[in-house]
Amino acid sequence: MSTSFPTGRLVLAGTPLGRVSDASPGLGDALATADVIAAEDTRRLHRLTTDLGIHPTGSVVSYYESVEQSRIPRLLERMREGATVVLVTDAGMPSVSDPGYRLVAAAAEAGIDITSVPGPSAVITALALSGLPSDRFCFEGFPPRKPGERARAFTQLATETRTMVFFESVHRLGECLQAMAEAFGADRPAALCRELTKTYEEVRRGTLAELVAGAETVRGEVTLVVAGAPAGTVAVDESDLAAAVAELVAAGASRRDAVDVVAGRVGLPRRTVYAAATRPAPPTATDPRSTRRTR
Repeated sequence: MSTSFPTGRLVLAGTPLGRVSDASPGLGDALATADVIAAEDTRRLHRLTTDLGIHPTGSVVSYYESVEQSRIPRLLERMREGATVVLVTDAGMPSVSDPGYRLVAAAAEAGIDITSVPGPSAVITALALSGLPSDRFCFEGFPPRKPGERARAFTQLATETRTMVFFESVHRLGECLQAMAEAFGADRPAALCRELTKTYEEVRRGTLAELVAGAETVRGEVTLVVAGAPAGTVAVDESDLAAAVAELVAAGASRRDAVDVVAGRVGLPRRTVYAAATRPAPPTATDPRSTRRTR
């Protein structure tokens, strides 16, 4: 037995990255006629509608990361009743490293119609401006904040041949670029795009080493575009790298020489192989360090 709903639907609306003039007429119509606007920041929404000369007639609810899950049931209920819910985030398309994915998944599961008002995306804008290959790319979002997790994530991406796009906080930019240089190689081409479509928009193109050197002077919102690994680079696991180095050391080679040999063999930066070879092994089940003290 199928369940039918009224004409309610979910609309994902892209908002300008910077210039209000980039807003499409469709965005203005969607905001003006929505029954409910779910906004990541209601204050930014107010500024946007004021700049556009729009006076929304529907209700406005906050929809940011901390309250995202709790808002979904009521929004689904409104859509089942026939309401049009428009979802907007601070800038760009909802769901792309912004709230939205969970609501989209829930609406799809409930059989509710989902559509979009296409708009700017920092991912696509940065990719197009980077000057790096754009025929094949992957979006990796924000790298892990913790240094160890970030290093492991970049090591796993060291053999990715597609152009990679990342978001990063300006406060962690220097550390992030340094970790990229160590994992991907200091000479890997990249582009640092900041304040896209805003007054102080800037695109810095160069090697990762060159971008590291100027990271301290960067301000504003940042999108990083990094060239993929050269074709033919062999994908290997960290444990395989460590085992290959250990085998050569056991045969009499110095660790320095062993790292050089393995790096040349698999086509990875020496620093990536060295990091894998010197990373402590996780404690085993029988290791006293792996047991928790209880009281």
